[in-house]
Amino acid sequence: MNIRSLTRGDGVVIGAAVVLFIASFLDYSSYCPTGIDCSRIDNPNAWDALGILMSIFLAGVIAAALVIVSRAMPGRKVAGLDLGQFGAALAVFALWTAFWTILDISSAGAGLILGLLATIVLAGAAIAGPLVPFLKAPLLSPAGPAQGVQGGQPPYGAQPSQGYGYPGGQQQAPYGAQPSQGYGYPGAPQQGQPAPADQAPQAQAQQPAPGGAAPAGDFAPFWFAVPVARPLYGEDGSPNPIAELAPGTWYLAVEQRGQSLIAQTQDGRRGVLQDTTGIQRG
Repeated sequence: MNIRSLTRGDGVVIGAAVVLFIASFLDYSSYCPTGIDCSRIDNPNAWDALGILMSIFLAGVIAAALVIVSRAMPGRKVAGLDLGQFGAALAVFALWTAFWTILDISSAGAGLILGLLATIVLAGAAIAGPLVPFLKAPLLSPAGPAQGVQGGQPPYGAQPSQGYGYPGGQQQAPYGAQPSQGYGYPGAPQQGQPAPADQAPQAQAQQPAPGGAAPAGDFAPFWFAVPVARPLYGEDGSPNPIAELAPGTWYLAVEQRGQSLIAQTQDGRRGVLQDTTGIQRG
């Protein structure tokens, strides 16, 4: 999983799960009879009570794992629910159990108190993460064009010194164009040569619109990055995403369909990017 696909909400979920796991080793009860040296009493922790361990602490950790895994495998479902939705429901269950357990135990220990606080944060982040703009923002700031791929290597499918518009690469002709031809019609002038007067309107019509993709009939593949995480849907029109495009990573646009783009991920999967607003072209 690309760590740049994680959001701030995912970071809060991970932090709450870590705190919850640590709390499972602390005493969940601080009972001390009158007249007894409390320092000599070994109060139990969650690992000594299977019901509390499974319904609060491990349930919360598993809920956090499901929320994070849903980022890597969007569209996967459990009992008809998306992995992220199932994880959020499990986090609410852990919070519900922790709340009533701490009310039932008159002398709650540090482990149970910390566990209740961690489940509150966990459930809140799991539910509000996809809804609150602040939590939807990327956890890490996107890399610049020159650092779009780890290790400084060109994106998937591009040669080190060239590519379909990849930043720093040489400009390539569209599919089917010969080296001696221009962009989209035979006999066009080479780059750097002025177009004849009768061909100037055609040359101008083939220039990509400012800030947008090239015309669909004269499309040239190009590299792009998304400003925020966006789903990639199957070309068969399925409503479930097949992947998620992460900010800070370059993807190859291979075709245009209306306002949508057919994008190819770095592992070779192709799909439809329906929301192309604000994309950064390479």
